[in-house]
Amino acid sequence: MRFVDLAATSAAVTATSGRRAKVELLAAALRSLAPGEVPAGSGYLAGELRQRQTGVGGASLRDLPPPAAEPTLTLAAVDATIDEIAAVHGPGSQARRRDLLGRLFAAATADEQRMLVGLFSGELRQGAQVGLLTEAVARAAEVPVPTVRRALLLAGDLRTVAAAALRGGAAALAEFGLQVGRPLSPMLAQSAPSVDAALASIGVPAVVDVKLDGIRIQVHRSGADIAVFTRSLDEITGRVPEVVAAVRSLPGREMVLDGEAIGLDETGRPLPFQQTSSRAARRGAAPPGSALPAADAVGTDAVGTDTGDTGAVGTDTGDTGAEDTGAVGVDAAGTGEAAAWADAAERAEAATVDAGFPGGSHAAGAAQVAPAVRAAAARTGDSVLMPYFFDLLHLDGEDLIDRPGRERWSVLARAVDPALLVGRVTVDDTEQAGAAFAAALDAGQEGVVVKALDAPYEAGRRGASWIKVKPRHTLDLVVLAVEWGSGRRKGWLSNLHLGARDPRTGEFVMLGKTFKGLTDETLRWQTERFLALAVEHGDWVVRVRPEQVVEIAFDGVQTSSRYPGGMALRFARVLRYRHDKTAAEADTVDAVRAIHAGRPAR
Repeated sequence: MRFVDLAATSAAVTATSGRRAKVELLAAALRSLAPGEVPAGSGYLAGELRQRQTGVGGASLRDLPPPAAEPTLTLAAVDATIDEIAAVHGPGSQARRRDLLGRLFAAATADEQRMLVGLFSGELRQGAQVGLLTEAVARAAEVPVPTVRRALLLAGDLRTVAAAALRGGAAALAEFGLQVGRPLSPMLAQSAPSVDAALASIGVPAVVDVKLDGIRIQVHRSGADIAVFTRSLDEITGRVPEVVAAVRSLPGREMVLDGEAIGLDETGRPLPFQQTSSRAARRGAAPPGSALPAADAVGTDAVGTDTGDTGAVGTDTGDTGAEDTGAVGVDAAGTGEAAAWADAAERAEAATVDAGFPGGSHAAGAAQVAPAVRAAAARTGDSVLMPYFFDLLHLDGEDLIDRPGRERWSVLARAVDPALLVGRVTVDDTEQAGAAFAAALDAGQEGVVVKALDAPYEAGRRGASWIKVKPRHTLDLVVLAVEWGSGRRKGWLSNLHLGARDPRTGEFVMLGKTFKGLTDETLRWQTERFLALAVEHGDWVVRVRPEQVVEIAFDGVQTSSRYPGGMALRFARVLRYRHDKTAAEADTVDAVRAIHAGRPAR
């Protein structure tokens, strides 16, 4: 396929607002791909590079050469060049990468350049991501969407599934199963504003897990071989020797565990998210796939250090944050948070799910597991990264993902040392759930996840059977700029650039972006409003006079190198516009710093 044809499809999808029409355009493009082009082509249509990490950052995408007058690039040639770029490392890598990138862009037409910039930057604004591509693959291969979705959940990689579907239809997709060593898409949680709302949705009895502010991990063990994957299915085994050491201490010979890893300080209290997430930075992580390293290779950091022109990458999530669902309420010594949870259980008079509740035998278990984990951490020179598990998907030849939660968790409690299990209680009413939520916050954790007892493991889905609840912060901030939307939001000013005033300088400090929480009516109103306030029009961004105040809800504040103020909001979303407030009456950056430091905003 000519690359210009793929770029034309991307442009057509961008210009189309209807979901069904987008699916038809994408399906037609998929049918046009040669068998060998499907892995790259399907990924590009989803806005993703097959190579994932390329070392190309924003600096490399400025000052591009003039576009070619006529299209000459093929999809295969583009993919091969990106392979070359991704493989560059060592001395002289920046110059070599720049040369390859320059030649690629010089051969690309203007439309092709726009698509390449979107792919390299991860911001292909066409309103077509994995969910839409899943439907398009089903349409192109003439198989039911659930069949494609099930294969995708088990394979964990859209490109692989698309190639199989287009090659062999439903029969080829039926061959996908849970395979130890090959990561599968993790189950995700919906959000609720309160435990009452979560319980009203799920019903009682239900399980309440503590939610950690750590990194989601999926651990695969086959004998002595262990592989650790992130939520995005990148392999990080070499970066987390403590996780490897902990799982190696378990009796099971073949298992797939779902959990969370969190950094602990010397007292056993959780470290800030960014200190934890820096251990699993995306740069250098192995791409998705089957990866069970040999036992003697585990525990060594074989991740490359060449960062190209992007600098240190991995912990700054900007306005997206992390959305991992984990749980534990215990410290490394088996006291502190465990005591808080024990008190919560007593107040709630709640039964535990087997041995999953921290307490009882937990202290003894922690005493056995902690030395190996701490020894592994000492070899890295980092703080302890402690794994805690809340689900078991496979054990010694038996797949468990279709079993009800209560059965999976019962097997989990028998297979995993109590020191490595989540803080978990079963509740029968909102009072008990509220007590568990309060205990989790008292222990310094992020919140709770309320889970249905009878639900299967819905890999890759943000289903209604897991609902996370976290405390909510709100601030009145000022809109500094707005980005034009794409897909359903095309033609409207959508993504808000948010800032707080620095009382010392009078200037506004940017804290992040969001379009979450905006209704169609609000989009229409704000487009008119911000065009009236505009002082500068760019291709995507309209800069405005800092006059409009908006009330923003968010989950927390994290350290960020992306913005001059050094902070970014996590999971920011719009509550309402404050027409009753002027910019001078909005919250200042001091209030944001107070939340960042763990103090109440004044």
